[in-house]
Amino acid sequence: MLEVETYRRTASDALDRPIAAVDAPDAWFLKGGTTASVLREALVGRAFVADRRRGKLLLLDTSTRGPTLGLRFGMTGVLVLDGVDSVDDLRYSSSRRDPAWDRFVVHFADGGALRLRDPRRLGGVELDPDEDRLGPDAATVGAAELGRILGASDAPLKARLMDQARLAGLGNLLTDELLWRAGLDPARPASSLTPVELRRLHRHLRRTLAELGARGGSHTGDLQEARHRGALCPRDGTPLERRTIGGRTTYSCPAHQG
Repeated sequence: MLEVETYRRTASDALDRPIAAVDAPDAWFLKGGTTASVLREALVGRAFVADRRRGKLLLLDTSTRGPTLGLRFGMTGVLVLDGVDSVDDLRYSSSRRDPAWDRFVVHFADGGALRLRDPRRLGGVELDPDEDRLGPDAATVGAAELGRILGASDAPLKARLMDQARLAGLGNLLTDELLWRAGLDPARPASSLTPVELRRLHRHLRRTLAELGARGGSHTGDLQEARHRGALCPRDGTPLERRTIGGRTTYSCPAHQG
């Protein structure tokens, strides 16, 4: 979600610029029944008038009661405005600027363009995405609401935090970093947190998002360089545990995460 917030800020410079053409060459990248012809009909002649984000979803509202454009980036998608990448480096993407990876392009009447480049095709484009399918945004969720989200489930804590329908925005790297900082085992039942642990988790959620956002993204966490087999915990030197939790590769410290 941190990268998507950067993309949202970039997209603010695309507002109020008339749309002259739309390219959507990759039909697989278009979601929710959206097609290239539908996108052209919906967007050409309009302009984006507002930028929003909910979790990992970037939302661009259009003028004249037009539709909302939803953009998802996965782990490898980058938003490019007028030839400038919003993020210079993504840990799990490529630094190449291959035009074949431009999955979606909005051309503006002033000659500029908004592009979604995605080497691995992990993102997607959709018109009027169902925003209600997402839970509250992790950046704004309150402690009481977080407690309700976690207290209703015996699923592993990490899996519950990453359930976008319950809490929108936390990916694999962010969740591992958050739980490592908060000293909580990602495999314990979500409902098992005490009130003290819940407050600690919420405090670290806010701090982690703020600090990594300022650094440049979810790949800048203190745990990041130790995400490999045989690595030691950066905090106490204990060998890290590598597991699969909620279908995602997970790194945690068995010493200080309980």
